[in-house]
Amino acid sequence: MKGDKLFIFLFLTPAFLIAGVFLYYPFFENIVQSFYKTDGFFNSTFTGLDNYRRLLSDEIARGATLNSLQLMLYVAVFQVGIALILAVMVDSIKHGARFFRTTFFFPVVISGAAIGLLFTLIYNYRNGLLNEILVSLGLERVLWLTEQSSLYMVAIPTIWSYVGFYFVIFLTAIGKIPDDFYEAATLEGITGFQKLTKITIPLIVGDIKTCLILAITGSLKIFELVYIITRGGPARSSEVLGTYMYQKAFVDSNVGYGATLAVLMVVIGLLLAFVTNKLLKSEEVTY
Repeated sequence: MKGDKLFIFLFLTPAFLIAGVFLYYPFFENIVQSFYKTDGFFNSTFTGLDNYRRLLSDEIARGATLNSLQLMLYVAVFQVGIALILAVMVDSIKHGARFFRTTFFFPVVISGAAIGLLFTLIYNYRNGLLNEILVSLGLERVLWLTEQSSLYMVAIPTIWSYVGFYFVIFLTAIGKIPDDFYEAATLEGITGFQKLTKITIPLIVGDIKTCLILAITGSLKIFELVYIITRGGPARSSEVLGTYMYQKAFVDSNVGYGATLAVLMVVIGLLLAFVTNKLLKSEEVTY
């Protein structure tokens, strides 16, 4: 046993070192920076809780937080929901399932910058895809990125880009359910929709919870899509915590306040992940 523990320690040591250097150290350093007024290089002054007091009275930060939470809601409902529906549909297909798996997963391997550029061209007022379709139908061009619609327009590519990721998780989870369960349900006269609600979903609740937590925490890190498509505009209507943090830390050279915004993102993510875990708390199902 001692020898086994030694080998386990030796194999885990590189992972712990990498995580410590590139994850935990920057995280704790970020917390330290949030108590300073600093540009990240030479000019650094300890200010205590001044950055956090400023955060509480910052209207832009409040709006960015609300936008991030709204975007998080869209991602949690539609990204995970659509992925579940697609997984159930593909699982029922006997021929050609591999084609759909590849097709639905394909957006995941495309970089966020490429997706952002793609949808920037789609939304373009003069020669974008959407307006060209409208013109070909004899309709007027539409300004897609307005103060009222910009956040929705950003939410669409955000949802589309990661549906395939959760789709694969759900498809794998559904595939592990024994066929005996469905055969027994058929003998009892249970219909297709009842199989979904009484067998499939209850047996993959743990996977649904995992996907929701990943979607919630992942949505707080959204940056490149918003930055490329709208840059947080117009009039900061699509500003999220990621873009606002970038502006403060790297554009305004106020690294201390940017670090404070990063701490806020981590706290919100942890709180919502904890709440989601509690709300969907369920016993592990074995079969």
